[in-house]
Amino acid sequence: MTGLKYEKNEKRKQAVREKMVQYIQRAEEIKAALEKRNATPKKKVTAGGGEVEDKKQDGGKGGEKKDEDPETAKLEAAIANAIVRETPNVRWDDVAGLESAKALLKEAVILPTRFPQLFTGKRKPWQGILLYGPPGTGKSFLAKAVATECGASCFLSVSSSDLVSKFQGESERLVRALFELARKKAPSIIFIDEIDSLTGARTDGENESARRIKTEFLVQMQGVGKGNNGVLVLGATNTPWDLDPAIRRRFEKRVYIPLPDLPARTAMFKIHIKGVPHTLTEADFQELGRLTEGFSGSDISVVVRDALYEPIRTCQLATHFKKVPDPEGKHPFLWEPCSPSDPAAVEMSLMDVPGELLKPLDVTMRHFMTVLRNAKPSVSPADLTRHEEWTKEFGQEGS
Repeated sequence: MTGLKYEKNEKRKQAVREKMVQYIQRAEEIKAALEKRNATPKKKVTAGGGEVEDKKQDGGKGGEKKDEDPETAKLEAAIANAIVRETPNVRWDDVAGLESAKALLKEAVILPTRFPQLFTGKRKPWQGILLYGPPGTGKSFLAKAVATECGASCFLSVSSSDLVSKFQGESERLVRALFELARKKAPSIIFIDEIDSLTGARTDGENESARRIKTEFLVQMQGVGKGNNGVLVLGATNTPWDLDPAIRRRFEKRVYIPLPDLPARTAMFKIHIKGVPHTLTEADFQELGRLTEGFSGSDISVVVRDALYEPIRTCQLATHFKKVPDPEGKHPFLWEPCSPSDPAAVEMSLMDVPGELLKPLDVTMRHFMTVLRNAKPSVSPADLTRHEEWTKEFGQEGS
């Protein structure tokens, strides 16, 4: 305002005066809003996302109960969304092979919960297990089995998106809130998928916020005054050599999840085709297991899904259909694709068949052979060699 006496342009003077009036009015509005907020009872944020009004203590003498820090409660509420409340319904029997890995997880998760008297004194449950191996070998699937079988334990499944924030200092507070929540709900399991994205090796040129996240992980997993009794950290990664050495040390057991062997591949075909009408025999399953050497569990799942589409493709290309009995007895007959030379064949296209009366062909070995002619494994020999070398130096076999 002092500079107005030197301004000779009246229009500029008027504009400055109007702006000043607006600023003063806005300041008064903010002041009134602050006074009104301070006059209302304070509320605290609970971990469930609700608000509870503070009540006077000490007979109304003005002393208020010291509640939990609202910021901490807010972070815990955000982390609480990572709790797996609906079990994935994956049992140990649904995981083909990997007997050593399943035995270790049972030892770390199931036994301490059911038989706590066994784990006293120096015999303590494992607090850090790392599952590593090529992509698609069942690391996350094992974690789903743990979530199903752990029963009353709290299972928290988190990723980098749950723990990394754009705000300065909030990422490490989220890490701390994660472990504090796990300690409150012990016995609990923290599953971190693709943990290498959060705890890669520290370098001189890395971002300061990334370094602080790693430091907080190190402190929370095994720091002075940080007891993690009843808390198991379960990590999964495809690139264990990228982990920081200090993080690697904190995972007491490092289990290699390799490609499935012949019995495991055979069992996977049986598991994936379960509940689907097919004509495959035990010899066919053995042959499929032999033909898919080098395939991961994910590759086999894709092969089975592709084979299940073959009857649908046959329906799309069919020019003739015939009437067949309904196995369930809901309809007098169903339409099944057939050869034009079939005596019962009726010339029609797929779109001419009523939706509820279509019966696709059963899955056969021929369908699988058609798919396997074009199927290729997704894991290269170089990747396997690198994992095997790392296992010799730092890990143990899980098959």
